[in-house]
Amino acid sequence: MATFLYKLGRFAFRRRHYIALFWAALLAAACVAAFNAPAAGSSSYSIPGIESQKAYDLLAQRSPGSSADGGNANVVFKAPAGEKMTDADNKALVEQTVKDLGKGPEVDSVTDPFTQHNAVSKDGTIAYTQVKYTAPAKELKDSTKDFLKKTVEKARHSGVTVEIGGDVLDDSPSSGAGELIGVAVAAVVLVVTLGSLVAAGLPLLTALIGVGIGFAGITALANALDLGDTTSILAMMIGLAVGIDYALFILSRYRSELAEGREREDAVGRATGTAGSAVVFAGLTVVIALVGLSVVDVPVLTKMGLAAACTVVLAVLIALTMIPAMIGYVGRKIQPTGKKSKRFGGRKAQENTEGKPNMGTRWGSFVVRRPAAVLVLGVVALGAMAVPVTQLQLGLGDDSTKPASTTQRKAYDLLSEGFGPGFNGPLMIVVDTKDSSDPKAAASSVTDEVEGLKDVATVTPAMFNKAGDTATITVIPDSKPSSTQTEDLVHAIRDKADGIKADTDARVLVTGTTAMNIDFSQKLTNALIPYLALVVGLAFLLLMVVFRSILVPLKAALGFLLSVLAALGAVVAVFQWGWLAGLLGVEESGPIMSLVPIFMIGVVFGLAMDYEVFLVTRMREAYVHGEEPKEAVVTGFKHSARVVTAAAIIMMCVFAGFISSSESMIKMMGVGLAAAVFFDAFIVRMAIVPAVLALLGKSAWWLPKWLDRALPNVDVEGERLRAQHQHQSGNTQAPPTEPQPVLVGALRKSTEAEPQAAYASTESAPASVPATSGPSIEGQVRDAEGTCVEGATLTLTSLTGRQLGSTVTRLDGRYSMPTPASGSYVLTAAADGHQRRAATLEVGEEPLAYDVLLAGTGGPDDAGLPRAR
Repeated sequence: MATFLYKLGRFAFRRRHYIALFWAALLAAACVAAFNAPAAGSSSYSIPGIESQKAYDLLAQRSPGSSADGGNANVVFKAPAGEKMTDADNKALVEQTVKDLGKGPEVDSVTDPFTQHNAVSKDGTIAYTQVKYTAPAKELKDSTKDFLKKTVEKARHSGVTVEIGGDVLDDSPSSGAGELIGVAVAAVVLVVTLGSLVAAGLPLLTALIGVGIGFAGITALANALDLGDTTSILAMMIGLAVGIDYALFILSRYRSELAEGREREDAVGRATGTAGSAVVFAGLTVVIALVGLSVVDVPVLTKMGLAAACTVVLAVLIALTMIPAMIGYVGRKIQPTGKKSKRFGGRKAQENTEGKPNMGTRWGSFVVRRPAAVLVLGVVALGAMAVPVTQLQLGLGDDSTKPASTTQRKAYDLLSEGFGPGFNGPLMIVVDTKDSSDPKAAASSVTDEVEGLKDVATVTPAMFNKAGDTATITVIPDSKPSSTQTEDLVHAIRDKADGIKADTDARVLVTGTTAMNIDFSQKLTNALIPYLALVVGLAFLLLMVVFRSILVPLKAALGFLLSVLAALGAVVAVFQWGWLAGLLGVEESGPIMSLVPIFMIGVVFGLAMDYEVFLVTRMREAYVHGEEPKEAVVTGFKHSARVVTAAAIIMMCVFAGFISSSESMIKMMGVGLAAAVFFDAFIVRMAIVPAVLALLGKSAWWLPKWLDRALPNVDVEGERLRAQHQHQSGNTQAPPTEPQPVLVGALRKSTEAEPQAAYASTESAPASVPATSGPSIEGQVRDAEGTCVEGATLTLTSLTGRQLGSTVTRLDGRYSMPTPASGSYVLTAAADGHQRRAATLEVGEEPLAYDVLLAGTGGPDDAGLPRAR
């Protein structure tokens, strides 16, 4: 993959005009399609398979003209102090208002509270009328809503309190300036990280192009695919965050390649081949998590997941093509790593930091020195944040969660005051009497059974449809809709259904908003384990391919669980318990939207794997180049900590920008995802992950040989790419003539029998500069043509044949092999395509500089040589 992406990056760099034209044309086409597309209608909220949905479907089939999905408005009246709504003047006002409401556009029916059962409170102070519309609430014209508001405002002039409840006045979600502030803060982070306005502008530009295409595409297809407003906002949120991050990772790697002295086109190709491979796999984990939401079998959730997944795919494709193209346009305005624009104090910063380890190196070193303490502290902190999850309450959201200043919330409170807390969550019992010999008796039997149950305030008489084969009964609970008592009542009615069917052949179904909420929450709970198993399982296999390890993907999955539980705990604490509610603009606390936890799980899992891939791939890259496990962890932090930190802060800013949304679900997702990124990036990936890797040591990278052979080699680290370029460049520099590298000859079985065996000393070895102090062997491995041999295995054994250690050569063919003490040792060198060679070396108190020349290729191992293990 790295080789293919290398070619793609160079192609985009050279053909930047075509790449830019393609994406600009695609953006223009999407915008034109969105502008000319019909307006989106009211998105359906059907949930297949649950009983409450079956009841709605049955009503729609048996009573097709009932406007079951039409908008609904409850106009609530409260008499002034000391008066009643049944007083002559107040009654006349209500009757006139009912008459005026009936003249409104798109009105199907208006009830009269003085003729309707239980529409006036027992004390006579509160009454309500219900306005039913022919079209769904979101499809009503503005003139219809304006007429309703003006009619109510006219009634208020009499001194009677009049409020409007229901779904008619629900507006499309708005976000305010939060997103712009989030993007602005992200831009500042990019400037600080990249040290240049031009460099910082590229990730923002490409991310906005991707979000623009995705948002316009969703708008264009909204009517045809029945996509709601929330779908486009969530897709924009996720697409913007990953779009900036993916571009940042490739751009940062490009600057690193420039710092190594590569030409710009080659640096673009290498950055796309290495960091681009990580972007592809990181994006793939996000897509798997989002597409996996379809297993829940909730259409609205499936559409949200697919739409967001499409924006992630766009973000990956744009990062792989537009970033190389834009680099071609800006040229030398992007500086190598370590250099900044003069306007940002580049020269001064370089002088101050020259020779000093960066913050990533210092933090990585701290963690590997104290891995157990860091691990325990991180797990305990996340565990404490996850405690509120134990009190999680799910709901679909109603007028009770709206701000107290809104007319919908005032109407809700008035109805609860006048008719009891359960009035706002009525249950509808649908009785299918088609197979019953006596439909009326069957419906009456249902009424009698329900009236005898606990927590029932009111049961209305059964109302039949025109065909007389379906009856509806309204039940008002005695408790509020979100209470456990109301949930128990729903289950109690359903428990009676089997007995009623056996006695009367009538089928009983319970529906209504409250029942729908209960069923929906249960469906999501039941789907959670299969969803996690599918997504985590697929991602585990994917990460096993990427990291060539079993424990690293397992650790990544467990870290994700800690992150998501802590993030859900933060959501519960803010929105359900009211912690920091004022600071975050949460006016009313209440249950968590039912869709939020499972959607958050999908998104958080994908983002968690992003940071896992970007951070740990550099650690693995260092490990396979011969560094010890703890050294590899520090090296990974040295190269990746800064950019991963910047990416996490950017993503947090983008998500936090959506907290200002008026839509409850968007606000909850903004808080939850911002918290999740903080927990995962800074506690799990930056602390727990390196601590675990330091404790596991080499076993972290263990993979059974049979599994290693079975798994495809996707070359995320770009090993094949490096080898190919090393071969093409030829590394034709001849080895130094003074001194010549020693050709390591074959050892005989008994080295003690040949005292004349060649012993290498520092005088006869080439001038390799030792990197460490103390007894060790360090040098470089080359072939007969003088080319550095990368990935050669060197094994150190004692003269008695006991293996003492092994290592592999790095990119430049160099190696470092510590020895237990000074003395004589056997060093064996082996590499694919070369004969195995060995020599006996005498090591003193200082490092021994010793280069190895592997002569010959392809032949079998020489007999009697110690084998590398």
